Amino acid sequence: MQTPQLTFFCELPEEALQALFADGAVTTALVNLRATVSLGILDLSAGRADVVRRLNRAGVPVIAWQLLPEDEGYWFNLDNAPQATARYAAFKAWSAAHNLQWAGVGIDIEPDIRDVGRLAGGEWRVLGKILRRALDRERFEAARALYKALVEQMQADGYRVDSYHIPLVVDERRAGATLVQRLLGLVDIPTDREILMLYSSFLGRGGYAVLASYGPEAGGIAVGSTGGGVSVGGADAIPPLSWKAFSRDLRAAARWCEDIHIFSLEGCVRAGYLEKLPALDWAEPVTLPASQLRRVTLLRRIAYAALWVSAHPLVGVLALVVLLSGAIALLRRVGRRRT
Repeated sequence: MQTPQLTFFCELPEEALQALFADGAVTTALVNLRATVSLGILDLSAGRADVVRRLNRAGVPVIAWQLLPEDEGYWFNLDNAPQATARYAAFKAWSAAHNLQWAGVGIDIEPDIRDVGRLAGGEWRVLGKILRRALDRERFEAARALYKALVEQMQADGYRVDSYHIPLVVDERRAGATLVQRLLGLVDIPTDREILMLYSSFLGRGGYAVLASYGPEAGGIAVGSTGGGVSVGGADAIPPLSWKAFSRDLRAAARWCEDIHIFSLEGCVRAGYLEKLPALDWAEPVTLPASQLRRVTLLRRIAYAALWVSAHPLVGVLALVVLLSGAIALLRRVGRRRT
């Protein structure tokens, strides 16, 4: 089996980022793996630019993973499209000022980090905001148009554009629905490459089955987490993947695609996985979780049906009327037989 292309997410503030690359050991390991880094643009600082230039000189491709300040939602979403557009313009000016070279641009479409934190903290009032957003189709379409224009601008600037998505978006797209997007504040827009975030560590015992379910449909797969990332909603309390689980996820992902993203670089360095990866036997077989996979498949079918009905409510109502009419007729026949 051919070794897949590995891309490491790196989501560190300026000082921690500089410390990670200070002695050159991590850069050398990335070169030996022929790996790419998707670097979170948490700020437009001179220190971050210095790390990018060092990676450029070493021949390590770097993707500019676009992010916003936390008080603007952090990840790109339905509510911050204007801020995302302004941030990209500032990013271009910063890149030009520091002569930075990028292998592409990454757009991370996730819920507003502030909403996630409020829900995790039991602030249920945010549910009202979520409901209003779900009902506001005009706002959703306006945000989608802004993001579509932003992606087109990135492409016109010569960048390949990657999108990082939660897997449920795939089912919603097939159903022709937008309910999940409007509820969670997501925007499904066409890009050059889509990476599904299939982090088994975040999904408990069924996490590997979710990876196995969506993997065959994915153009690119992100596995993890090995630790790191922002602290929100208790995510930092979830244990990172063991080497056994991490290597299993990698080998499983390699069955379906040649492009594997890993969250995160700093987690792999901390756990010592960066040193183990060169010796990984990609051809070693993996066993898929058959019983759990069947359950995930069933849940996906139910979710798809619900999403399809949300996109075709009239058909759903008619189907319900037919079912109720049939049930009533059946009950009447049974009643006549008893009398």
